[in-house]
Amino acid sequence: MFTVDDLTTALQVTLSDLEFNKSIIARGVDFNDLICAPPSSGWFGADEEGKRIVKVECFSSQNTPNFYMRPIEGLTVTVDVDRKEIVKITDTGRGIPIPKATNTDYRYTSSPFSDMTPLTNPMSMEQPKGPSFTVENGHIVKWANWVFHLKPDIRAGMIISQAKIRAENGEYRSVMYKGFASELFVPYMDPDESWYFKSYMDAGEFGLGATAMALLELNDCPRHAYYMDGVFASADGRPVIQPNMICIFERYSGDIGWRHSEIPVLGFDIRESRPKVTLVARMAASVGNYDYIFDWEFQTDGLIRIKVGLTGMLMVKGTPYENIYNIFNANDMTGTLVSENVIGVVHDHFVSFHLDMDIDGANNSFAKVNLVKENTLPGQSPRRSYLKAKRKVAKTENDAKIKLKLYDPSEFHVFNPSKRSRLGNPTGYKIIPGGNAASLLDLDDPPQIRGAFTNNQIWVTPHNKTEEWAGGLLVSQSKGDDTLAVWSARNREIENKDIVLWYTLGFHHIPCQEDFPVMPTVSSSFELKPVNFFDRNPIMGATPTFQKDLPVCSASRSY
Repeated sequence: MFTVDDLTTALQVTLSDLEFNKSIIARGVDFNDLICAPPSSGWFGADEEGKRIVKVECFSSQNTPNFYMRPIEGLTVTVDVDRKEIVKITDTGRGIPIPKATNTDYRYTSSPFSDMTPLTNPMSMEQPKGPSFTVENGHIVKWANWVFHLKPDIRAGMIISQAKIRAENGEYRSVMYKGFASELFVPYMDPDESWYFKSYMDAGEFGLGATAMALLELNDCPRHAYYMDGVFASADGRPVIQPNMICIFERYSGDIGWRHSEIPVLGFDIRESRPKVTLVARMAASVGNYDYIFDWEFQTDGLIRIKVGLTGMLMVKGTPYENIYNIFNANDMTGTLVSENVIGVVHDHFVSFHLDMDIDGANNSFAKVNLVKENTLPGQSPRRSYLKAKRKVAKTENDAKIKLKLYDPSEFHVFNPSKRSRLGNPTGYKIIPGGNAASLLDLDDPPQIRGAFTNNQIWVTPHNKTEEWAGGLLVSQSKGDDTLAVWSARNREIENKDIVLWYTLGFHHIPCQEDFPVMPTVSSSFELKPVNFFDRNPIMGATPTFQKDLPVCSASRSY
């Protein structure tokens, strides 16, 4: 990862350069309003060999804290941080105006909110007996039938490990040895001189934990949340504390755990329902302009939901256009005009998760369960076709490289071939993809070579303690020679082995006006769900909620 010293050096070298300062003056920017940020440079060939390169780009903060919406377009400084010298200055955008600050301030205390802004009354979940979870020794979380270890991490943000769930006989059974966000790849889709290199590896280059800011009580996390600090070592070895970096809380939003009612005409008067209460571990990383919200949500039925939310600011490009009717050639646009003189450039987000599953022990296998259409025989049935589930166990890594396809419906199981249920089925968990996106870049495009873990949505590898970071251990200016794709190309055996499941969650983002000046959160998720792990529904014995169990509350006004 880049250190604070690296980034500070890049800024100092830039701000002391005469050519750079002349360009800032020529653009009419007051140096008191100048904000410069050092984005990573990626890897684009031999010209960068032997140099530790940082790019520097600048903005104007005049009349707004949201400087990201006021880029100084076309001015990019390439700095060698080891030699403390400028390698190149690109200055091509002097004719492009700096976007105005109007309507860019997003702070509650400063923004003039319209009377038409949607408002709701404040609400919270009350827990008169307090939370149902405990945190022992600062890291061991116990809740309902779950126990797991939770640790802040400077690179991954947070790591869930030793996740176990209690069976009906009281025994705690292993589900996952370790799970975390391994890498976050964000390539922008603009070939211009000041944009082509923008293809960030946010975990490996900046650190999801290093960029995690303190969570805001009642807004980032609800009442009764437990907060955990991150304690990391800085580049010089001194401890750094990230306060309130992770929160843990119980969630109830009116969802149903299970229910069934019988129609009275059949002679049964049955209405049974159980509320769904879950436990969430959350952290948020502010990696420059973007904020990433990571939730690990545990359910009493054994399901784990992993969700990623995107919010914060777009990375925008300055343009002379104020309206789409002024654009002479729409093909030159690499994004949407989201405000006057502001283009929201098309980009992707890919989050690769390292999931070291240990279903009832370390040695597991991976199976793809396909739904296959079968045709009936003549005269066999009024039906012409039906579906059957066909299971294929992966022998090697190549067998487990999965590209998700809507018209090839499948389930993906991690199971223990040596552990059987009461009925003889192998105990397991399945990964259930949610909304997803695949990389469309050429495989030999330099950003895609570095982000080759996005070539598939699912991978399975044998456990190797040196293979934890999907983009490689050392990501800054990496050439893509130490990625998940490189490791998996060895096609090692994975049947009945200590294996790691990898899942890449993707977003294609075509910006729109509603993303300006700060984005509403957009989320996607996937699930890890028991499959023949329990002998029956594990929450059959869940207790319904009765009015007497709840605190007596009254509204502050009548309607």
